[in-house]
Amino acid sequence: MKKTIITVIIAIALMSGGVAYYYFYYGNEAKLSFKIAQVQRGNIVLSINATGTVEPEEVVDVGAQVAGQILSFGKDEKGKDIDYGSYIKADTVLAEIDDSLYAADAAQANAQVEQAKAAIKHSEADLVLLKAQLYLAETNWKRAQKLYPSKVIAELDYDTAKSAYDAAVANIAVGETAILQARANLAQSEAYSRRANRNLSYCTIKSPVDGIVIDRRVNIGQTVVASLNAPSLFLIAKDLKRMQVWVAVNEADIGKIYPKQPVRFTVDAFSGETFAGEVGQIRLNASMTQNVVTYTVEVNTDNSTGKLLPYLTANVQFELKHRDNVLMIPSTAFRWIPSSEQIIPGFRGEFRKILAAPLVPGQKKNSETYLWIQQGKLLEPLKVRAGLSDGFMTEIEGDNVKEGTEIVSGQQQKLQASGMETNPFAPQLLRGGGGGGGRR
Repeated sequence: MKKTIITVIIAIALMSGGVAYYYFYYGNEAKLSFKIAQVQRGNIVLSINATGTVEPEEVVDVGAQVAGQILSFGKDEKGKDIDYGSYIKADTVLAEIDDSLYAADAAQANAQVEQAKAAIKHSEADLVLLKAQLYLAETNWKRAQKLYPSKVIAELDYDTAKSAYDAAVANIAVGETAILQARANLAQSEAYSRRANRNLSYCTIKSPVDGIVIDRRVNIGQTVVASLNAPSLFLIAKDLKRMQVWVAVNEADIGKIYPKQPVRFTVDAFSGETFAGEVGQIRLNASMTQNVVTYTVEVNTDNSTGKLLPYLTANVQFELKHRDNVLMIPSTAFRWIPSSEQIIPGFRGEFRKILAAPLVPGQKKNSETYLWIQQGKLLEPLKVRAGLSDGFMTEIEGDNVKEGTEIVSGQQQKLQASGMETNPFAPQLLRGGGGGGGRR
């Protein structure tokens, strides 16, 4: 009894499998349908695509030449403390650094200047005294020279007068030298004073240009230390109405880039909007990353609207060629060729000739090739001239080509069962008796 039940179950399973196999392969009718693309009118641009970064045209990095604590910030054009986005004029005070030590050094240097000036006056007064002494010594020496031959004065007095005169002459030279030394000390003191006062002035950080603060890198109370490198305090963009896009271009494409070349780019911040620019210059200092050599290309663009912000990522297209208001078709239509059985019988004899004329995207203008138009269930070739192609769309011209013409660009297979079209790659439902069904 048990074997009989097992045998019945196996028989039912085999019968069900056979029915399902027959229903799937013979109950479903394979149906081919063509993909249709319409000829449309538009613009085609052949371009090089790259990625870049929006940069201010000229940026000034304002640093500190002295060390100290930040005490306060200056005021911008609106009277507010200097901060991100502040508009400023040249010589506007950006920040104040604690100047206690530098003020003391400047005061000391200024005092040394006054002391050196006093030393000059003292030396000049000494020289006047020495000149008076020289005059007296010279007079006594001349008198001694007249009286000594007649033995009116003693020989000792004669020698004393001569010695006093020689000493007075020497003292004049010493006095003049002292004045020169005092003046040199004054020049040195003045140099120290200028240095000290300049360091004192560095405690007041001023803007060197008109512009906008795009980065503030210090806070009040923070201590900046200037040693070998000047610490950066503010980053100022001179004019955000003129921007640049720094684009990394692969070495394989750099030969196609030239100054004044038209450029279009988009940024994610303003999707759907295209910005225009032109190539400014090509930097020669190439960089290598993972054995890929790239060159930086500067693209100049107008930013009068103020929409472009510094450091946005830009998707850039360098325009090589363009065609405006032309008839075009998706390039996939050129890459698909039907089988001989799908072609109208009158054209099957030329099928080999048609196969020999496929389009290569980017082929030179006016190259002849064939597209396919549907005539009932079969296809008829349409001779066209292919023009510029950007890889997605291709320009076409032809006697029977006009806007809206339907072109076959491929084919797809559908399965038709019980009046329903299904995808052959989708999971199938196994149908049971009574019209019921379930996924297994």
